Amino acid sequence: MTKAKALRVLVVTMGYACVAIGFFHVLLGNAAIPGERSAGPTIDSLGRFFGAIFAGYGLAWLWAARHSPIPAAAVRWLAGVFLLGAFGRLLSLATHGWPHAFQVTLGVIELVLSPVLLRLADAEEKALPVLAQGEAAQRRT
Repeated sequence: MTKAKALRVLVVTMGYACVAIGFFHVLLGNAAIPGERSAGPTIDSLGRFFGAIFAGYGLAWLWAARHSPIPAAAVRWLAGVFLLGAFGRLLSLATHGWPHAFQVTLGVIELVLSPVLLRLADAEEKALPVLAQGEAAQRRT
């Protein structure tokens, strides 16, 4: 798989996953958080609010995916926000200890996937001149 194709797959996957996770939290509230079903109305309200924000974050990924080439600046900003979330999890770990295992897994994904997205951010922009040359050559034959 080319870097440009990998970027497109990751950007689209991020978009749909974040929208789905966001709506899941909006609809289920506390029940969407492993081990926190009875966290109370304040945390439920906060979780549903952040679920809506996360769905919007996913829509931003899908917006980027609709462009050709995918804008590297958008990928860098969105991946940076994702990485900031991972750092937030690390700060929580340092101040409050280990969360539910599912949250640890999500943190690992965020820490691993963010640099991958940052590295691939301009893959389509770089591939565009090469793709255009290949299409022109095909038309001549």
